[in-house]
Amino acid sequence: MNERFDALRAALAARPRAKLGFFPTPLYRLDRLSRELGVELYVKRDDFSGMSLFGGNKIRKLEFLLGDAVAKGCDTVFTYGATQSNHAMQTVTACRRLGLTPILYLNAYVQPDEQDIRSNMLLDRIMGAELHVVESLPGETEAQTEARCRELGRVHAVALQGQGHRCYDVPMGGASPVGSTGFIGGYLEFAQQCEELGLKPDYVYTATGTGGTLAGLVAGHRLLGGQEDIVAIAVSPKDTGYEARCAELGNQALALLGEGGRLSAADFTVDRDYYAPGYEQPNEAATKAIRLLARTEGLLVDPVYTGKAFAGLLDHVRTGKIPQGSKVVFWHTGGATALFAEKEILGELTQAD
Repeated sequence: MNERFDALRAALAARPRAKLGFFPTPLYRLDRLSRELGVELYVKRDDFSGMSLFGGNKIRKLEFLLGDAVAKGCDTVFTYGATQSNHAMQTVTACRRLGLTPILYLNAYVQPDEQDIRSNMLLDRIMGAELHVVESLPGETEAQTEARCRELGRVHAVALQGQGHRCYDVPMGGASPVGSTGFIGGYLEFAQQCEELGLKPDYVYTATGTGGTLAGLVAGHRLLGGQEDIVAIAVSPKDTGYEARCAELGNQALALLGEGGRLSAADFTVDRDYYAPGYEQPNEAATKAIRLLARTEGLLVDPVYTGKAFAGLLDHVRTGKIPQGSKVVFWHTGGATALFAEKEILGELTQAD
C-alpha cells in the first residue's frame, strides 16, 4: 500500500497547486453517539480544512483549481452558486489569500433581504467580492437560471479579457476534473489516516451536490483499492444520468494524474431519499439529525448539506441498511454557516423543540 500511496502522492505533487488548507483534517471516533447507535461512528472533519473559520470540502478542490489559475497567469476568478453557496464563499476566501479578484454570479433560491444580509453572503461582502444576484424569470427552472448565470459570467469575462485581464472560470461546486483531483488527494489522506489508526471502515457517508467531491473520493478509492462502501446522500434532485456524469468526472480527474479511466456509473451509490422538498429547503429528518449530533457530540452540521446527509446515515443505521457493529465514517464537508442563514433555510431549527 505504501508504494501506491507514494505513486499517487507524486502524481498529485506534479499538478499546479496553491497552499490554502490545513491538512490532514482530523479523523476521530464519536464515542457517545457510537454507543447510542450500536455502530462505530467516526467523523472526517473537512469543516476544519481552513483557511478561515469557515472552511469545508471546497478548499481541497480550490487548491488545485486556483493553483491552475495562478499557473496560467490569471488575475480574476468567476464562480457560481446559490446566494448562500459555501463554495462561492470559500472561493472568495481563497482568492483573497492569493491576490485574485473574485466575481460571483449567484442565483436566489431564497431571496436575500438587503436590510439583513446573513451567513455566506455577509462573508462575501466583508471580503469585497463582486456580487451579482440573479433572480429566476417567470416559468424558469433552477437549471435554466443556473445556465443564465454561467452565460452572464462568460459575457462578463470576455469583456474583462478585452481590457487585458486574464479570467479563470470555476464551475459550481468546483466540480471539474481539476477540482476533483483535490478529493483524490483527500481519499489518499483518509486512507493513510486509517492505516495509522488501524481502522478498516465498512462505510463512508457524505453529502453530494454537484458531484465533484464524490467523483474524487470514488476515483481515489478505486485507485488505492479501498474496501469500504462509499455512500452519497443527495442534497438536491438528481436525474438518472447523475452517476454516469460523476464517473466521467472521476475518470477525467484520474487522466490528469496519468491514470486510465476505470470508473462507471455502477461504482457510485447515491441515495436520493433525503433531500425533499428541495435544495436549501429544510426537512424534519435533517432538523432532528442536526439536534442529535449537536446534543450528543457538540458537533454542528447544516440544514442544506451535512444535516441531510447525516439524516440519511442515521436512517440507514436504524433500518438495518448499516448492520450493527459496523465501522462508519461520516465525511463532514462543512457548511455550518447555513445555521446563520435565512429562516426559510433553517426551518424548525429556529424554534424550541
